[in-house]
Amino acid sequence: MFTRRTLLTSTIAMGAFAMLGTHRALAQQLTQDEVFNDKDAPVLGNPEGDVTVVEYFDYQCPYCKKAHPIVKKVVETDGNVRLILKDWPIFGDVSIFAAQAVLGAAQIGKYEVALEALMKTKGKLTHEDVESGLTDAGLSMTEIAASVNKHKAQISGLLDRNYNQALAFSFAGTPAYVIGSSIYPGVLDEKGLVDAIAKARKTRKP
Repeated sequence: MFTRRTLLTSTIAMGAFAMLGTHRALAQQLTQDEVFNDKDAPVLGNPEGDVTVVEYFDYQCPYCKKAHPIVKKVVETDGNVRLILKDWPIFGDVSIFAAQAVLGAAQIGKYEVALEALMKTKGKLTHEDVESGLTDAGLSMTEIAASVNKHKAQISGLLDRNYNQALAFSFAGTPAYVIGSSIYPGVLDEKGLVDAIAKARKTRKP
């Protein structure tokens, strides 16, 4: 049963420690397809967009939550950007719990509802904060728990891949972005994000 006491943490933790000494080698092995086209990663914005923005984030990261409306605005205004938000839960078990819950919600067609609910939360979270944020948005924790349990291998695998990719890129924290062939390890303001997208569009292969 998916509860706050039975998080799917084992493979994430093992993967993190295993990657610490080898992330540079892995970074050279990563392909654009692995980063931009993970079949299990939810896609927002324009699924057919000519530029993909990948953001590694944590629901307890205040900078991620502050930047989220900016990212959303830029993607909506542009209209031709694929947005992939990759959970990188680095602030402990509550972050993992939140990531699993939202990815469980994604499996029942409620990703954006769950995402926006937790992005609106403030500061450090408790398990109760995560649950109340989701239920206040009209979601059922019973349904989410059932979804997480049903898709636990898929969700755990996605979180492992996200974690290992972030370490491979040598990201020091959240948020961090991959846009086109460039990485941006830190907060991007609106102009910075717009410029990064323009750069990726200009340099992309036809």
